[in-house]
Amino acid sequence: MNVPNTLPFETFWGWLTQHTNCILRAGTPEAILYDDEALHWQFYAESESTLLIQAVRGKRLAGEILIEPELISYVEMHEGEQEGEFVFDLISENENERMVSYYLVMAHGYLEDDTAQGPVH
Repeated sequence: MNVPNTLPFETFWGWLTQHTNCILRAGTPEAILYDDEALHWQFYAESESTLLIQAVRGKRLAGEILIEPELISYVEMHEGEQEGEFVFDLISENENERMVSYYLVMAHGYLEDDTAQGPVH
């Protein structure tokens, strides 16, 4: 099994939507959403240029992150600071700078051969 250090955003997003119950937290440089037993994560595509990650408590929106896929150059993976945490940094890059635009911390890393249909955890 080969586990790359970087992924195309489209590959990561497809994998992520199969692992919604594995998210520990998600954020941007300005805001962070933490997982909780009372929350569940939902993913929406408002359009091809606007994706949403939502943390929902019952039927009430607790928070959301708007992702603009065209701004993401690639996804970089690394182990988190805490044992059992795996960080996925969504990197925006141009000629002059490289920055983490969004990130997700997961309970496990990416598995290239994980081709399950529907949420697996």
